[in-house]
Amino acid sequence: MMIATGFTNRTEGGVRLAEKLARFANRDDVIVLGLPRGGVPVAAEVAAALGAPLDVFVVRKLGTPGHAELAMGAIASGGVRVLNRDVIDAVGVTDVEIDLATRREEAELLRRERAYRGGRPASDVREKTVIVVDDGIATGSTMLAAVEALRKLGAGRIVVATPTAAGSSRARIAREADEVACVLVPEDFSSVGEWYEDFPQTTDDEVTAILSRAP
Repeated sequence: MMIATGFTNRTEGGVRLAEKLARFANRDDVIVLGLPRGGVPVAAEVAAALGAPLDVFVVRKLGTPGHAELAMGAIASGGVRVLNRDVIDAVGVTDVEIDLATRREEAELLRRERAYRGGRPASDVREKTVIVVDDGIATGSTMLAAVEALRKLGAGRIVVATPTAAGSSRARIAREADEVACVLVPEDFSSVGEWYEDFPQTTDDEVTAILSRAP
């Protein structure tokens, strides 16, 4: 049974999200970036509706030693690293530990970029309007890292777009991005998947296939 006011799948989420972004259609300064893996099928629908190029933007969180879920920073496509000094100072993480975590996550980031792009270079985001898409935003830490990384890469305007998000996370991201587009911001939000009827894990092969078909 369809979830009330939710989405059948990521495809529908992308179609409905694209309606909120219609004013960006057919502009030569717009690029759509999907956060892998689940954000890419959503981004593909947005890019197709807007007539915009599609690419992937890989972000890998840097977990603190002994507390992998607590992010002390992140690395992203384009060789960008952002660090959360408040977390680093509070936990007492050393520079050596930061560098070790960075090298570990860089290996996975590079593996994903090679797999997804098949040797194609990353898109140039300088002075572009970048619409960065995920299938949903719970804590928002990955998206916040993506926004900061895109700033460092010279993006002209950053629009965060997602079918559904927790209200508190949406508010945090709105303070960092130039704009946030979201179809559903439920009052009671516990997970992204609860707002989709069909929410399987997106595979690397699916991401690669979507990107290979994109203009």
